[in-house]
Amino acid sequence: MTKYAPSWLSLREDADAAARATGLIEPIRSFLKTQDEVVIRDLGCGTGSLGRWLARRLPGRQRWILHDRDEDLLTHALARTSRPGHAVDGSEVDVVIEQCDVTELRAADLAGTSLVAASALLDLLTAEELTKLAEACVEAGCAVLFTLSVSGRVVLSPKEKFDVEISDAFNAHQRRVTGGRWLLGPDAVDVAFGVFERLGATVRRAPSPWRLGADQAALTGEWLTGWVGAACEQRPELASEGDDYLRWRLAQCAAGELNAMIHHEDLLVVPA
Repeated sequence: MTKYAPSWLSLREDADAAARATGLIEPIRSFLKTQDEVVIRDLGCGTGSLGRWLARRLPGRQRWILHDRDEDLLTHALARTSRPGHAVDGSEVDVVIEQCDVTELRAADLAGTSLVAASALLDLLTAEELTKLAEACVEAGCAVLFTLSVSGRVVLSPKEKFDVEISDAFNAHQRRVTGGRWLLGPDAVDVAFGVFERLGATVRRAPSPWRLGADQAALTGEWLTGWVGAACEQRPELASEGDDYLRWRLAQCAAGELNAMIHHEDLLVVPA
């Protein structure tokens, strides 16, 4: 699974927070009211930004278990995560870390879990991995919140005809085969929605786009560089024109003349 630098995860944290679909919070609160103990597992937690955003919007004492394969990210997440008094009603929030491969989690591992949460994870999974994780969550009877999954749509302003070439190549890169794994990329939310529905759960989805303007130039520049780079890696014939395109877009970004909407979706699953 892709490894991300803490600097990139920290750079995107504010944009992530602004994008998250707040309309899904109340159904989570309603479900958690039925739980004797609130245990939340954050899969692929990175630096713990989802927990920092969500814990203070949920009531009651919470026990967060942060999962990641990357030991350095887990250490970083634990160091940055707030301590007691972080819940919306002032209740304590306890945090522990657990190094593991989240694709290997099964129902027995999730026993006693109230909510399984993740941010920017679904598009990095294969259909088989997603199905097994969904089956584990449904069998364990926990709610699920998957946030900020890429949907494959990017809108730049001002527009340029080469935007479409880069976007299509990037989406193909997200669906690539890597290490023998065929990633879902921008198809992930559609696939997850169908899998959870077939398993009998109640599923909701909501848009959670990044809206980047002049005040997020640093993030926009980093995102642009990665977006164009992945597209040209997928289609090397785009590299020459892609380099010129990237320089032009970065100059617009530095001048505060570029706006970008990068579409994501959030998915909420509640047991039937």
